[in-house]
Amino acid sequence: MHILNKAKRSLGQNFLIDKNIINKIINVVDINENNTVIEIGAGYGNLTKYIIERKPKKIFAIEKDKKLSLFLKKKFKLSKNLKVINEDILNIIQKNNLGKNIIVFGNLPYNISTKILASLVMLNKWPPWYDILILMFQKEVADRIIAKTRTKEFGRLAVLSNWRLDIKKHFDISKNCFFPKPKINSTLLSFKPKKINTFNLKNPKNLEKVTRILFSNRRKMINKNFKKLFKEKLSRIKNLNLDLNKRPEELTNETYYKIAFEYEKLFG
Repeated sequence: MHILNKAKRSLGQNFLIDKNIINKIINVVDINENNTVIEIGAGYGNLTKYIIERKPKKIFAIEKDKKLSLFLKKKFKLSKNLKVINEDILNIIQKNNLGKNIIVFGNLPYNISTKILASLVMLNKWPPWYDILILMFQKEVADRIIAKTRTKEFGRLAVLSNWRLDIKKHFDISKNCFFPKPKINSTLLSFKPKKINTFNLKNPKNLEKVTRILFSNRRKMINKNFKKLFKEKLSRIKNLNLDLNKRPEELTNETYYKIAFEYEKLFG
């Protein structure tokens, strides 16, 4: 494989080079001529090439590295339906002006993978502009996203991710499938927006705040942090039936959504 320049640690670059794995990723979802596909971190275009073969209506290859984006433009100059965008994906998520029926693929940069996921979950408008996310994470991060209550992996990331998305684990990917080789394996997950969300918050930041405060002392009972959260309005919380002697990882996802719902009612 032609290497333009050394992978940038600052951008969390590890390029997927295993064709069998790329094939498995592309087959997770049916791509047709009505779809627009966004690829986060297109790198050297190894996955991009397979996406082009599926003939979607439009492909946006997002690549923050300027040299790589120029390389992609040159490599795929004959592909009429492909547009290479040299920008930070976090800016694009907020603008959300790339069309409808969007499938998002991403071998996410390790250093900002949770930030990217959080910004895709915390959009104000819901259902969002994407139909499905097919994203690759470091295995330990993926384990935290799909973690169940009462496990050591369970934390804010699981609560936030499962709030608005149905999550499915597809397969683990060996570190040997990448160049340069990372220290740990990866996992592919897909995320579908829940069309009907029982816990609909006007401001998603309320859930962020509730989880941040309640998880700030993982090993301690939630008692103190719960009082810190609700302050003088503590007496007005009626229907939670919470055992304040529990630790943060002993509460279910639903309990956190209910707490955020009550918090929003009282504080807006």
